[in-house]
Amino acid sequence: MKTLHSRGQNYLLSELYAVELDRLAPYLVPALLTRGDVLYQPDGAMEYVYFPTTTVVSIDATLADGNTVELASIGNEGVVGIPVFLGGASSPNRAIVRITGRCYRIEAARLLDEFYRQGPLLRLLLRYAQAMMSQLGQRVVCNGHHSAEQRLCTFILQMMDRTVALEFAITHEEMGHLLGVRRETVTEAAIHLQELGLIKYRRGHFTVLKRGGIAERCCECYQIISDESSRLQPNRLLQAPVPQ
Repeated sequence: MKTLHSRGQNYLLSELYAVELDRLAPYLVPALLTRGDVLYQPDGAMEYVYFPTTTVVSIDATLADGNTVELASIGNEGVVGIPVFLGGASSPNRAIVRITGRCYRIEAARLLDEFYRQGPLLRLLLRYAQAMMSQLGQRVVCNGHHSAEQRLCTFILQMMDRTVALEFAITHEEMGHLLGVRRETVTEAAIHLQELGLIKYRRGHFTVLKRGGIAERCCECYQIISDESSRLQPNRLLQAPVPQ
């Protein structure tokens, strides 16, 4: 039975062979990440790589006016720090903690030592990088063709897939930045979902009441991203509770 915080809660770590995990274990440091923590700044050094267990991290693009748009999100299915093992020492984007929770942190150099052994870890990380590229490409399609309400529903489902919570601390303004729309647009969409009895929103927190209803109103991008992730991560088990 899993503890409240274990390496097995992260898909990539759970898929490692015992011999690999034994080599990495002394360097995997449990850490608590708090909402708003910035893990990487644009073009900043990437000294650590993070394996989320209960936290969710957003990869954001920062515009000239200071606004940000989420490009991708990473939870217990993946790893924060892809540029490290793809040959880059930095990224043009920012990594910021979206949901307070736990992770395992490792020095980038230590992870690369194992990566360059060209064993199962290499294959796992490269497959995950491909899944992330698919997510990024689908986000472009989604932002250009789907309504704010559809995108909000997709966002909610993805957050549920990556945490064990049904309640999330996030403001309408933050969601507007993530989805690339005005705060008022998010408010209208959230009010509509609340009127339908699908969510409850209060003071910067929203609670999912009916996942099925949210799934009916999201765009097809959620399923496309999920299917590709399942293809590339076939043993992944989503740990989120599923309300009716």
